Amino acid sequence: MALQPDPPGSAALDLLPSATATPTSSRPMRQAARAALELLKPITWFPPMWAFSCGVVSSGQGLLDNWSLALLGIVLAGPMVCATSQAINDWFDRHVDAINEPGRPIPSGRLPGHWGLRLALLWTLLSVAVASLLGPWGFGAGLAGLALAWAYSMPPIRLKQNGWLGIVACGLAYEGLAWLTGYAVMTDGQAPTGPVVWLALLYSLGAAGIMALNDFKAIAGDKTHGIRSLPVLYGPQTAARLAIAIMLLPQAVVMFLLVNWGYPWAAASLMMLLVAQAALMVWFEQAPVERALMLSGFGVPLFVSGMMISAWQIGAGS
Repeated sequence: MALQPDPPGSAALDLLPSATATPTSSRPMRQAARAALELLKPITWFPPMWAFSCGVVSSGQGLLDNWSLALLGIVLAGPMVCATSQAINDWFDRHVDAINEPGRPIPSGRLPGHWGLRLALLWTLLSVAVASLLGPWGFGAGLAGLALAWAYSMPPIRLKQNGWLGIVACGLAYEGLAWLTGYAVMTDGQAPTGPVVWLALLYSLGAAGIMALNDFKAIAGDKTHGIRSLPVLYGPQTAARLAIAIMLLPQAVVMFLLVNWGYPWAAASLMMLLVAQAALMVWFEQAPVERALMLSGFGVPLFVSGMMISAWQIGAGS
């Protein structure tokens, strides 16, 4: 279903305050604000904020003298760049969401006309402004993250149209770029060490598997609109096995690297987290469409715990 701009006098203009506003006239504004917040999806801000924090911790720098930079970077990673990516995705996916999630703010009409696009553009500009406060590396990383956000959803590039490119781009933007940015911001733009690069890259690849879990709920709409997600390309069962492998293998490599770097206790902790994830994944594989979001909800905390353990160990040993 195509969404058209609102004509003059439509509900979109009715949301603007007027001089004759009554106490009940603020209700549409509150509803629009709630719909806008839902569009920005605060629940998705956690992964890049956590990855940026891992970069901060892996730098080995004290927080007392740099807390303002760390806080500003966390805001950039989550409420700004990640929120922007969510608004962009919802706008360009509004036809897909009309099938998969008709209650979302745009297909449901709670954000009518081009309000979703305007919010995406506004948040892009605000993200650029915040990134400019983090020095050359923070600014460049912010621009790179925003470019990936638009390329992921917007035609004609639309990386998400290809299941493999889409999940890898998300993993790199949400985890690797945010991790390396946190390190660079805390070290005044120093080049990351080898272990930091390896951790950022491997956890980015693992996060690509997590991103694939989100596609199991959207199979119907993706098929209709030609989005070649892993469940569409290979079917739910094979896609589930691929997602499991993509999540587990990079973490196993991290575990062996920690042993090689002389951190056996961190490696042992990671092994316990891997065992717990593997148990959840066996359960997920039995009914992947029904259990994908459950695996994401319970497995991701185990995944990100390993990230922080690894980051702390590298930071403490630097």
